Amino acid sequence: MDLQLRGKRAIVTGGTRGIGRAIVEAFAGEGADVAFCARTEAAVEATAKSIGELGVRCFGQALDVADGPRLKEWVAEAADALGGLDIVVANVSALSVGPDEESWRAEFEVDLMHTVRLVDAALPYLEQSEAASIIAISSVSGREIDFAAGSYGVFKGALVHYTQGLAHQLAAKGIRANAVSPGNVFFKDGFWGYAQKNLPDLYQQAMALNPTGRMGTPEETAAAVMFLASPVASRISGTNLVVDGALTRGVQL
Repeated sequence: MDLQLRGKRAIVTGGTRGIGRAIVEAFAGEGADVAFCARTEAAVEATAKSIGELGVRCFGQALDVADGPRLKEWVAEAADALGGLDIVVANVSALSVGPDEESWRAEFEVDLMHTVRLVDAALPYLEQSEAASIIAISSVSGREIDFAAGSYGVFKGALVHYTQGLAHQLAAKGIRANAVSPGNVFFKDGFWGYAQKNLPDLYQQAMALNPTGRMGTPEETAAAVMFLASPVASRISGTNLVVDGALTRGVQL
């Protein structure tokens, strides 16, 4: 199936590792131009070099998405570098699961407000696109109670609510908005890679909950994002696509 992404212009936050890196690579593999950010300059430069070798326009910048003014500036710079924007993917998470106030503030500023600010900054460009799409990376922790209940789960749930609201508010402008909720995703330098080495009891507990006998890969989540972002999914807006290998048991009505 041709996803009709060639020549489209995508912007992705947190694009140098894990799910974000897989999304950036998938867009480039489909022939889309892509802009991305991350906090570490060296990782941004290495990723930009790798993506540029795939023959698409690539624009990478090092920044902290919790810095609202800088995030807004970056969106404008990315749109200028790519000649506009068609697709916005809010991927960054603070990954703060603690009960302390600092975790709650981090989740609010990074997971939720970075998404809101990213979308607000990108809207003028999306309004000029004929295939505009917004995707927020949420989590299954936003739809059921698990070990991440509290700050992380609450704001992942808020992302789904926010995105579905956008779908209704922006439908008349031809802008789609959806969320993608992965289950456990394993990569070596991610949380579950860390847990495998340092929190073996938690890792085994999480593995036991997966009916497939394994965790997901970043590429599997990226594939779901590609479909939702593409013009092929033109009738899909306001949904939360769960990518969890039947991990969760709740019925999504």
